[in-house]
Amino acid sequence: MTLHTLDELLAEGVQGRYVLVRSDLNVPLSGADDENRTVTDDGRIRASLPVIEKLAAAGARILVLAHLGRPKGAPETKYSLKPAVQRLAELATVPVSLAGDVSGAAAQSAATALSDGQVLVLENVRFDPRETSKDDAERQAFAAELVALAGENAAYVDDAFGAVHRKHASVFDLAKALPSYQGDLVRTELEVLRKLTESPVRPYVVVLGGSKVSDKLAVIENLIGKADTILVGGGMLFTFLAAQGYHVGASLLEADQIDTVKDYLSRAEAAGTRFVLPNDVVVAEKFAADAAHELVPASSIESSSFGAAGIGLDIGPETGKSFAEQILAAGTVFWNGPMGVFEFAAFAAGTQAVAQALSESKGFTVVGGGDSAAAVRALGFTEDSFGHISTGGGASLEFLEGKELPGLLALDRS
Repeated sequence: MTLHTLDELLAEGVQGRYVLVRSDLNVPLSGADDENRTVTDDGRIRASLPVIEKLAAAGARILVLAHLGRPKGAPETKYSLKPAVQRLAELATVPVSLAGDVSGAAAQSAATALSDGQVLVLENVRFDPRETSKDDAERQAFAAELVALAGENAAYVDDAFGAVHRKHASVFDLAKALPSYQGDLVRTELEVLRKLTESPVRPYVVVLGGSKVSDKLAVIENLIGKADTILVGGGMLFTFLAAQGYHVGASLLEADQIDTVKDYLSRAEAAGTRFVLPNDVVVAEKFAADAAHELVPASSIESSSFGAAGIGLDIGPETGKSFAEQILAAGTVFWNGPMGVFEFAAFAAGTQAVAQALSESKGFTVVGGGDSAAAVRALGFTEDSFGHISTGGGASLEFLEGKELPGLLALDRS
């Protein structure tokens, strides 16, 4: 696969040229569903800024394309990019503005008025139903409208690794329609993921959490025989415990995945991969920040005073210590998914223990995108405490599953 780089584009010269940049501004916002929502985690915005500023410093006229949430193909106030663009403008050293629409009259007027070194963010590309259409002709027509905003001699840069697993107009079809380049963020993500898949320094430890085992079936399948140890926490651990014959009370359980998990446990041993499950769990009376809770052995969750109504919401301290020891002894660690409901202080200790161990590790540490990245920032860790914090989320997992990613295929010039 041959992907041209941002440095190659800059060497060609971008002064006065329009450059369409697909960025990842899909950030969490405060709860209110109105135009006064604010960004609660600006990690992806900060990660997108270097490429935008490089292009601006070189004199490009930059049109940023991004999505936020999952609008149903029409404008919705709660999915406007306004809060993300306000934060981007605060962080940037160059002028940043937001167009009033995606590719209509407002975007056309604002794009025409753009000067060298200025940045215009188009509204949420998913406000146009053609962005996510399964119909190639519809997506291509939308891409053509976006190209028209930039005129002749334009270029395209994909710097949104978190979207490269989508065959969407702003990810796939634009890359086909214009001279296209990978942004620095995409290049870095690929370098990191190749280290994990092709040449990890051993021992290679993977920490998997999050709510559902079904979300990670394919990546678990692909890690068997590649990872030395897989540490299991989060809501998915209860399906693993059930597969070993334990009762899990009212904890999250995917009963239809128990046989699959049994198969993984059986095959992993033969392939040289060791699954490690918690030996203690924090069980709560209900799913709430102030819920009464108790520490119980993982093998007897229903022994708590809540009985079969108890809900497991975090790994216990003994497990946190055990997981930390294995992380500290590893040469490579990949972590995807919190160990518990870290948003509630009473159930954040397991995630804290894993994050702390990663921050102290001498090995190469990668924090998977999404909730894991949000957790380390919410718990007060700085980004330089880890080898790499991914912006990829689902894209990172699909890469680790061995899937081909449409956004990368579209950039390929080999």
